Amino acid sequence: MSSKISDIVLVVDDSPESLGMLNAALNTQGYTALVALNGVQALAIIDKVEPDVILLDAVMPEMDGFETCRRLKKLLPHTPIIFMTGLTDIEDVVKGFEAGGIDYVTKPISPDEVIARIKTHVQTAKQALSAQNALDHAGKNVFCVSKQGRLSWATPYVHEFIDQISTIDNSPWATLAPIIEAWLSSDHQKNLVIKDFSEAVTIFYERQQEDMHLLSIVKTKQDKSPVDLQQALPVTKRESEVLYWVSYGKTSWEISQILTMSPRTVNKHLEQIYKKLGVENRTSAAAISIRILEAE
Repeated sequence: MSSKISDIVLVVDDSPESLGMLNAALNTQGYTALVALNGVQALAIIDKVEPDVILLDAVMPEMDGFETCRRLKKLLPHTPIIFMTGLTDIEDVVKGFEAGGIDYVTKPISPDEVIARIKTHVQTAKQALSAQNALDHAGKNVFCVSKQGRLSWATPYVHEFIDQISTIDNSPWATLAPIIEAWLSSDHQKNLVIKDFSEAVTIFYERQQEDMHLLSIVKTKQDKSPVDLQQALPVTKRESEVLYWVSYGKTSWEISQILTMSPRTVNKHLEQIYKKLGVENRTSAAAISIRILEAE
């Protein structure tokens, strides 16, 4: 499976011509394009898939772009939204920013300009998210122990986390100490997985401070399966199995061998998957599947 996942762009516009033009331009640049004809469809899509950026038409029937933007930002506060509008009055531009938009392009749309804006805002959003993750990592889930594994200090988050997973153990830190001590004295470059509590946890070695060791702790990530795809997407059990192996880059023939069905049947399942997910090809379907399978 390729480690590179194309960025997902959600285009919301009631004009089929605009959608077709933008879809072609985005696919040419390597983006995965998802389309919605109105705000209601856009909200339904983000309930299943989180895009990296949203292109939003300002003028649409029923729910206009400004109201759609406000609702989208409540659900995706960190996702950049770029307005597409023929409205050039300063009041309308300000209204777009107040609704949560980060930028705007005027119609008629220039594909090159849109692509340039997308690249800029996706990169900026990823840098901001990376910085936030780093702050969360450093400030929330770290604790410090001696070489004997005894707790020196921990953030409130870690104390709360340990209390949640140690509902039966009245002295969880005493339980952890000898396990951590043995790990520190051996190969602590390998992550430590502990299954002594109600949920499995993984401890990471951060660095040494004098005679103390700075560690971090998280819930152990569980391997996901086709069941997770079936729960997250409007697909059948068999379709979820096909989609699961598509996300691993398997061909229709390989999937047919794994699932004991004909390649023709695999392709029929793929046709249904494309329709249900609102995508046009295997690459787009795989991108959606990978997002779900790799989500925490």
